[in-house]
Amino acid sequence: MPAPIKALVLTGYGTNCEMEMAQACRLGGFDQVDIVHMAELLAGEYRLDDYHMLNLPGGFLDGDDLGAGQAGAHRWRYAVVRPDGERLMDQLARFIEAGKLVLGVCNGFQLLVKTGLLPGFDGRYDERRVSLTYNDSSRFEDRWVHLAVDPDSPCVFTRGLDTLFFPVRHGEGKFITDEKATLDRILADHLAALRYADPESGEPTMSYPANPNGSPAAVAGICDPSGRIFGLMPHPEAFLHRTNHPRWTREKDNLPEEGQGVALFRNAAAYIRATLV
Repeated sequence: MPAPIKALVLTGYGTNCEMEMAQACRLGGFDQVDIVHMAELLAGEYRLDDYHMLNLPGGFLDGDDLGAGQAGAHRWRYAVVRPDGERLMDQLARFIEAGKLVLGVCNGFQLLVKTGLLPGFDGRYDERRVSLTYNDSSRFEDRWVHLAVDPDSPCVFTRGLDTLFFPVRHGEGKFITDEKATLDRILADHLAALRYADPESGEPTMSYPANPNGSPAAVAGICDPSGRIFGLMPHPEAFLHRTNHPRWTREKDNLPEEGQGVALFRNAAAYIRATLV
């Protein structure tokens, strides 16, 4: 029998999408999925070493005080795990070095960029080069968006996918970089795995509301150069079944039973089985 593959879904301090993300992992083929409160992780009751994938779900982490994900990022940087006194970031660094997967959605994406884990140029996972800020509309955006997948991206989660349709729910989702050269490198290295797309042409767009936040180059999600760390603003865990689709009652005859979001988690499970167990 092959070894079971395990996913940890982190919750606490305002996270509110952990149940959906855990279900996405199960539907994607993970054998064990544990929803773990951050306090349990810090108490040493659970360890990242025991899992193959870390999921950082969406929500309103710490009430988005200090900016979305900022307070959570400081917790990750400076927290110490009891009782041995190991830094949580050291545990996370070991997790990444072992070739394991990290997925951050919405608030989880904000957490990844504000800790410096993304974009992870040259193996630097402690260097903050990008961020997410207020939408150009100056309001919370809750809508479904079309997404173009970069087929040349190293992203593990989007392999074999073409176009996607997921909801966004955020007030701070505009992707920004410290300088133009950073964005140029992200695009040149195909790290922008997902980009907001025009629903008719399927091409990346800067037009609102297809691009809901004004992200330059229509960036909706990026990965690190290894493709194993992935953050995105749209919610794949919110489209796991055709009944999640906003027009499912009118288009139910044309919609497959399984929602498009499951594909990202199935790709993750397949990668882990092929490389880690």
